[in-house]
Amino acid sequence: MKILYSAVLGCLLMLSPARAEGTFQIMGGMGDGNAVQGWSSGTQIASATIYANPAPGQIEKKIVAFDRTMEPGSILVRTSERKLYYVLPNGQALMYPIGVGRDGFTWSGSNRITRKAQWPDWRPPPRMIKREAERGHFIPAHMPGGPRNPLGARALYIGNTEYRIHGTTQPWSIGRAVSSGCIRMLNEHVIDLYDQVQVGARVVVE
Repeated sequence: MKILYSAVLGCLLMLSPARAEGTFQIMGGMGDGNAVQGWSSGTQIASATIYANPAPGQIEKKIVAFDRTMEPGSILVRTSERKLYYVLPNGQALMYPIGVGRDGFTWSGSNRITRKAQWPDWRPPPRMIKREAERGHFIPAHMPGGPRNPLGARALYIGNTEYRIHGTTQPWSIGRAVSSGCIRMLNEHVIDLYDQVQVGARVVVE
């Protein structure tokens, strides 16, 4: 399916799934599906081929047994599984499918949620802007929050890093390794998680 996007939205899709993503998880991928046919900055138009949305059975959230010793209210991200677990009491967790960092952009560690935002703005780091400019891709220095913003409906900020758990405008990317390190979720899932997670909650990525 081919769609024409304005430059603002086009910048989200200028990369193809296997290669990219934005601010630590923002720009739409680069690789096995977003075959960009035309792109330029300013008010020009980009034409891109994108994947269909994933099948419902591949993107369900579920309550599952959880045998890890972590306090209820904390978050575990298992990168290899491409799953996020929100820890519940009594040995259970809410499991959500996620998109993760592509090769060379994965990371692990323990931190805390330091901020929450609804329809967050996107300010990509200068090195990302430079990196993509060298590839001939324009990324805006700032994009206000809204339905076309690659951070999606909600963002949970991890420590003082550039990493976030956030929504996406690209549901096909869930279950894939396409980001620059951020954790992507479907918008309805990140809203659900946002409503439960408290600032200060522990986040473990492995």
